[in-house]
Amino acid sequence: MNTQQLSDNIAKVRLRVRESAEKCQRLPETISVLAVSKTRSADAVAAALDCGMRRFGENYLQEALEKIEQLAGRGIEWHFIGPIQSNKTRSIATHFDWAHSVDREKIARRLSEQRPDELPPLQICLQVNISGEVSKSGVLPEEVPALANAIADLPGVKLRGLMAIPAATDDIAEQHAAFKKLREVFDELNANGAGLDTLSMGMSGDMEAAIAEGATIVRIGTDIFGPRQ
Repeated sequence: MNTQQLSDNIAKVRLRVRESAEKCQRLPETISVLAVSKTRSADAVAAALDCGMRRFGENYLQEALEKIEQLAGRGIEWHFIGPIQSNKTRSIATHFDWAHSVDREKIARRLSEQRPDELPPLQICLQVNISGEVSKSGVLPEEVPALANAIADLPGVKLRGLMAIPAATDDIAEQHAAFKKLREVFDELNANGAGLDTLSMGMSGDMEAAIAEGATIVRIGTDIFGPRQ
C-alpha cells in the first residue's frame, strides 16, 4: 500500500469516528484510534506514523519486539492487545506502554513486579469475555469486580479500564448489546470508586456501535492497513 492510500484510509477512519461521536453527542477527541499493526512491517508502521498515527497495537510479542527496536525513538505509544502468558510478562512490562488483555491476578502481579522502576506505570485494561465464548480469553463479567479490587493498588501498573472482543456479528443490535454489557460492568466499577476512564472496544466492522456505547479506544487494523495477506 502506498503512502497516499494509507493517508486516505486514516482520514476515512477519523471521519467515521467523528461522525459516530457527533451522532451520539460525544466529543470526537475523547475517542482514540489504536492502529492494529500485527503482521504489518515496521515500514508500514513508520508510514502510518508519518500520516499522524501515534498509537499502535500488537498481538504477537516477538514480532512486536522487533518493530519496537527498529522504530525506537520515534515517539510511538505501544499497546499489547494479544493474550498474555506468564512467559511474556517481562517483555511486555519492559517494552510496552499499555496492556489491554490482562485477565488474571497472577499476570497483573507479574507485570507489576517486572515493570522497570525508571518507567511510568504500565497502563492496563482487564479483558472481559463479554460473549462467553470458550475460545476467547478474558474474565467473565461477574468476576471483574474482584479482579479489579485485587490489582487496584499494585505498584508499577495502573488499572485504566476494560477491553472486550465480542463475538463477531453483522447484526447491529447484537453489536450494541455486547458493548452495552461491557459499559455496564465499567459503570458499576466506577460507581464503587474504581476511577476508570478507558473502554477499549470496537474494530473496523463495529466501531460505530462501540462508540455509541461509550468506547474511548477503537482498535482498527484492516480499515487502516488494508486486508492482511
